[in-house]
Amino acid sequence: MAKTLFGRRVLLIPLLKFLVRIISKRPGQLMTLFANNAILRSGNCELRFPCNNDLTDPLMKEFYRLFLLFFLLIAGVPAFAAETSENVRAIVSGIVTYTRWPNLSGPPKLCVFSTSRYIRSLAQEAPENLPYQPVIVRNSQEALKASCDGLYFGSETPDQQSALTKKYGSRPLLLIAEQNTDCSFGSAFCLLINDDRVRFSVNLDVLTHSGVRVNPDVLMLARKKSHE
Repeated sequence: MAKTLFGRRVLLIPLLKFLVRIISKRPGQLMTLFANNAILRSGNCELRFPCNNDLTDPLMKEFYRLFLLFFLLIAGVPAFAAETSENVRAIVSGIVTYTRWPNLSGPPKLCVFSTSRYIRSLAQEAPENLPYQPVIVRNSQEALKASCDGLYFGSETPDQQSALTKKYGSRPLLLIAEQNTDCSFGSAFCLLINDDRVRFSVNLDVLTHSGVRVNPDVLMLARKKSHE
């Protein structure tokens, strides 16, 4: 998600600078965008430019063009972010579906740390449709009290992930990390989020010692076009 927004910010910052430069050269051309979230209407002052509207002025023509591009980029960010959230939810749900716990009846309890960027899609949005029981936890103490069957880490470091896992002792745990791209230790599954594409890497050593069994077909999840 961060890369998604930052990637668009790379485009937005130069546009903003150029718009400010144009406006500074045309102090009378200030605009007012009303709170109806802008239906663009030609010659109408809901998106208001003082109405000389000289589109033959090359500088103003460039201003209008870049302003519209800026507006479209801003409008596209929420949809892009929503798609990433849906893909994260699908990947995590798939990993859980391919995982088996010994002596567990019913859906596993997945504790999702509140530091996750996708807390809404993973734990709050239509939880009845998830293959796990989501529990939001704010720290390690809450995670220990919740007796989780799986842990989904947000911004927790690999050291913090390992420390909490050790406190659980021999309890079987599915370990998924959102921000552990190196995946050298800490969690068994580490998400790799690039724009709206969501993949993951697997630490086989951590997985072997986690106490859960995972169907090898789980690797197919990262290759599905719906998540790319």
